[in-house]
Amino acid sequence: QVQLAESGGGLVQPGGSLRLSCAASGITFSYYVMGWYRQAPGKQRELVAVITSGGRTNYVDSVKGRFTISRDNAEKLVYLQMNSLKAEDTAVYYCNAQFRGMSYWGRGALVTVSL
Repeated sequence: QVQLAESGGGLVQPGGSLRLSCAASGITFSYYVMGWYRQAPGKQRELVAVITSGGRTNYVDSVKGRFTISRDNAEKLVYLQMNSLKAEDTAVYYCNAQFRGMSYWGRGALVTVSL
């Protein structure tokens, strides 16, 4: 059974930092492209950052220079380090794993950026 479990969400003030973690089980983690998506209230889910099995990364323009995605294949973990957070980063953040047409999602972690 495939499971992706996000952790690390919470409330943070503007300008602050958070690190999200996603623990994967039930998959050969190193094969998978791992991504972080987010969905803000009333908006569609959007891709935030992605990291390939080889470690190449890509980011949506709005988070470039502020967010960093990384992975630990031995521990089956993917991280999203979020710095200089803004109110518009408030959303539910979802972990995603993709490989050869297969796609799995976590349940999401809420990140709220507010005073």
